[in-house]
Amino acid sequence: MQEYEELMQFVEEENVEFIRLAYFDVFGHQKNIAIMSGELERAVRWGVSIDGSAVDGFEADVRSDLFLKPDLSTISIVPWRPSDSRVCRIFCDVVYPDGTPFESDTRYILRQAVRAAAARGIEVKFGSEMEFYVFRRDAQGQPTTTPIDRAGYMDVEPLDAGENLRRDICFALQEMGVTPESSHHERGPGQMEIDFRYSDPITAADNTSTVRWAVRNICAADGCFADFSPKPLAGEPGSGMHLNISVHSDGEKDYTDEFLAGIMKYVRDITLFLNPSQQSYMRLGRMEAPRYVSWAVQNRSQLIRIPADPSGRRRIELRSPDPEANPYLAFALLIRAGLYGIEHHLTLPLPLDVNLYKADPVLMRGLEQLPTSLQEAVQIARASSMVKEFVPAGCLEAYARNAE
Repeated sequence: MQEYEELMQFVEEENVEFIRLAYFDVFGHQKNIAIMSGELERAVRWGVSIDGSAVDGFEADVRSDLFLKPDLSTISIVPWRPSDSRVCRIFCDVVYPDGTPFESDTRYILRQAVRAAAARGIEVKFGSEMEFYVFRRDAQGQPTTTPIDRAGYMDVEPLDAGENLRRDICFALQEMGVTPESSHHERGPGQMEIDFRYSDPITAADNTSTVRWAVRNICAADGCFADFSPKPLAGEPGSGMHLNISVHSDGEKDYTDEFLAGIMKYVRDITLFLNPSQQSYMRLGRMEAPRYVSWAVQNRSQLIRIPADPSGRRRIELRSPDPEANPYLAFALLIRAGLYGIEHHLTLPLPLDVNLYKADPVLMRGLEQLPTSLQEAVQIARASSMVKEFVPAGCLEAYARNAE
């Protein structure tokens, strides 16, 4: 009740008139329904109805009446909308009419994984590094594949035409409760990167979704087009979503090695959900994007590396995911894989401290590879016991349809 009273006070003080109730399909695409502020009490008490049969992957043809239940802790102003009669956004959970969670709501799937980790005294935190391209629009306002500049890694203006754009994005994210740690120009022409502070899995997934939404809107307002696809330009670097993962326990033992071993065991099984598009497999294995299931300290040619940290803290950097992944589903499956490693006391293989892009082909033949196509990723996922246990069948089939 106190949380609801604080929400209504926020709405009144910020002069909020419109509220976007946001949720996600199985691919992590944000959907929303807008209500007037006067309808908020009804939404909080009863939820707002949606047609589940119209949402890709929900497979709710028989029980199609689903409801959005606002997560009141996620309210934020939408800063690029007018300051009079303001607009705010609230993330929602998807439930059945009786209030029980909807199984294909990937936010719920992640919440279940977090609870499973907590039951074992494990806390996992995530931080995302988001890469994307910014392209010009033509005279009709349609996106082109012409980058806004020809700058390279960490260049400055005037070569870098995105400095003001990234500044505006970072200011907007701060207003929405997301803390950017850094931003810079990436290697490709018109390619940008924004990194933001790590947090618990639900908040980190919410933040990842917020970043994508904010970037697209602010670029559009500037007359540009933000492209989060993994390989929009042939011959140029692809865009990744490197995930920084830290593992904490309520005891003294450090479970990072076992967690990492679990990810390595199951990463091929879950690659479909980390790399869900045809373009994903044009990126992997090229220009610092990994191909082999391997790890090392600091080495950026590996699937997983342990970055240097002067503070002595250890974290895992997984380099294969790309920005089209659904962060809720990706984080959930990575937690499940890591927990398997902890529960079964998996031993981490020796690090492979070589440059895999220049290594002896004989050495490469002894390594497992990530799937080389979306079709192969689907086949591996369908045969996986982990995917069968933790991914609803309708969700898996929605991903499989992308490969047809």
